[in-house]
Amino acid sequence: MHPILVKIGPVTIHTYGFMLAVGVLCAIGLSTWLAKKEKLDTKIVFDLIFYTLLIGLVGAKLFMFVADFGYYTRSFDNFKSLLFSGGTFFGGLIFGVLFAAWFLRKHKMNFRVLGDMIGPAIALAHFFGRMGCFFAGCCWGREAWGCPIAVVFTSPATTTGVPHHLPLYPTQLMEAGLNLINFLVLIISYKKKKFPGQVFALYIFNYALIRFFVEFFRGDEDRGYIFGSMETPFTSLSVPQLISIIGMIAAVVLYRIFKKASKEN
Repeated sequence: MHPILVKIGPVTIHTYGFMLAVGVLCAIGLSTWLAKKEKLDTKIVFDLIFYTLLIGLVGAKLFMFVADFGYYTRSFDNFKSLLFSGGTFFGGLIFGVLFAAWFLRKHKMNFRVLGDMIGPAIALAHFFGRMGCFFAGCCWGREAWGCPIAVVFTSPATTTGVPHHLPLYPTQLMEAGLNLINFLVLIISYKKKKFPGQVFALYIFNYALIRFFVEFFRGDEDRGYIFGSMETPFTSLSVPQLISIIGMIAAVVLYRIFKKASKEN
């Protein structure tokens, strides 16, 4: 793949970092545009999106570090690879939502209205982030011998631990594509929403469903399993899949709560 985008002397621009920056800028631009349509303070919305994504990125990498503590503390090179990998998205989502809830409470803003704006923005940023994962070689898939869409990592600059010279399921591209579809669905839903919070609840449900599906094809074992193993993916349950199930249930509960609150208001 292509983990390094540009290298000029001592200056190195990693492809993952570049794609992440593009995703953040797109998310901020989209949120600012939606904020103007809702007649909200664009400066506060800008701060909310920027710091939520920043805190989410820290949370994503922190969760990955804790999940595979032994690997990242084994050597400095292993720890350094954490800086150029995507991190655990669920960790980022949890940290980001907690920070956003605190931020909105501090500024006395409506969580449901802002959540409807944040959902599509996160889905769009996540699309670019997963493309970055593909170039960096993290979040790779299981071996896929005979699969026509399999990809092979060969770059010696890839230091994430991805197997080289083996056909793998392109799980990064699968999730990127599904997140892009999720973004389009959310934008359409935003225009047709019947109550505040509807789009945010739909985002949570859609992403949980996406992640549950993609997990069947993931090949990095450090995510952990509730039962089973990577060798029997369709009769096993990984930790992210359990979180996905909880996420889908939580999304349905939120949908009902937001809908009821809208009727009462």
